[in-house]
Amino acid sequence: MVPHDVEGLIKMHGGKRAFVNRLQEVFDDGHYDPTNEPNIGYPYLFSRVRGEEWRTQEQTLMLLEEHFKNSPDGLPGNDDTGTMSTWAVFSMMGFYPDDATDPSYTFTTPVFDQITLELDKQFHSTDHLKIRTVRPNPNAIYIDRIEVDGKRWKGFRISHDELMKANEILFYLKEKR
Repeated sequence: MVPHDVEGLIKMHGGKRAFVNRLQEVFDDGHYDPTNEPNIGYPYLFSRVRGEEWRTQEQTLMLLEEHFKNSPDGLPGNDDTGTMSTWAVFSMMGFYPDDATDPSYTFTTPVFDQITLELDKQFHSTDHLKIRTVRPNPNAIYIDRIEVDGKRWKGFRISHDELMKANEILFYLKEKR
């Protein structure tokens, strides 16, 4: 896992198609281990290949359902300084900071219909960030489009500065990818 050089990792695997196939094998063959913290960024790597973002959305939802529960043993493995619970919270909100060398986030399908994050005006240009999800039915798990403050968002990444200036992120979901 080299989150600081995903492009190099893709090249090392022989290109985008080979990279996606190899990454999908990790999940399909049961090699993904959420208790091994370097693995937790894997589902977000699909979004680095245009047209494969749906795999990130599908995998994060499946991993949340399979490995994170509201019970005393509800986290996989050891929650070292909150790593596993932080992954779950970010993933449930619909975005995740998948590269510590890049102050950006990758979007995924939110679990919540609506949440509001209260922000400190001393450090942010707004005092809240509202995240809403338009889900026409329970099977709608794929992102159709994203709007940030009423404007259609291009791509599946947002910088920290853009996120902190936003008042509302609206995810429109669809059933089929």
